[in-house]
Amino acid sequence: MRPEQRVGAIESRLRSAFQPEALEVEDESHLHAGHPGARDGRGHYRVMIVSPAFEGLSLIQRHRQVYQALDEMMDTDIHALSIEAYSSSDL
Repeated sequence: MRPEQRVGAIESRLRSAFQPEALEVEDESHLHAGHPGARDGRGHYRVMIVSPAFEGLSLIQRHRQVYQALDEMMDTDIHALSIEAYSSSDL
């Protein structure tokens, strides 16, 4: 997948999995130019997601669900992922 397609693919997977009330995905790959993970073509991303699906889940459980939704992208397209995952009642 081309780098410019990745943000859209990440957004699509997260919207499908969590029906979020709010979602922001930022490509921060340019901040990591020269890092080992950046050299292999995978990117660095930041995700902020608010979803009722996270209600009652711990931070670790929320992160695991996000990783699961992104599945093989974690092996092929994403080197690093910063996650802020909130339930509606957290805000």
